[in-house]
Amino acid sequence: MRILGIDPGYGIVGYGIIDYVNNSYNVIDFGVIKTPKEESLPVRLAIIYDIVKELIKKNKPDQIAVEELFYFKNQTTIIPVAEARGIILLAGIHECGEIFEYTPLQIKQALTGNGRAEKAQIQYMVKTILGLKETPKPDDAADALAVAITHANFNQNLI
Repeated sequence: MRILGIDPGYGIVGYGIIDYVNNSYNVIDFGVIKTPKEESLPVRLAIIYDIVKELIKKNKPDQIAVEELFYFKNQTTIIPVAEARGIILLAGIHECGEIFEYTPLQIKQALTGNGRAEKAQIQYMVKTILGLKETPKPDDAADALAVAITHANFNQNLI
C-alpha cells in the first residue's frame, strides 16, 4: 500500500510518501512544496494544486492522508491554510479518489501513545519507525510522514 501523507499550509506544504507492506515501512520520498511569498494567494493555491497533482501522478499512491486543521494561534492565517487544504483535498480526490483525514491529536496518539506529545517526540518517532538515520527536514516533511504513518496504523483493515 502506497500512502501519501500531507501536512497542509499555503507557504509550505509538507509531503511524505511511504510504502506499507506486511507491517513494514519503506520511505519513497518526502519534502515540501514552497510557494513564493510575493505571489497572491490564488497563484500560491494554483502552485500547490499543480504540484500535488504531479506528486500523485508520479508516485501513484493508493490512498492519501491529510492532517486536519486545529486551533490556530494566528487567526489571520487560518483561512488561507484552510483554502490550501481545500485545494489539496480537491487535487487528491481527483487524482487518487481515496482521502483520509486525521487530527493532530490522532497523529500524536498514533505515533507516541500520547495525544499531547511535543513536536520533538513526533519527529523522533518518525525517524525511529521509518528506520531513518536522521530526522526528516524540514519539520513539515516530518509531519507529513507522521500523517502517512498514522494512516497505516489506523487502517490495518484497508491495507
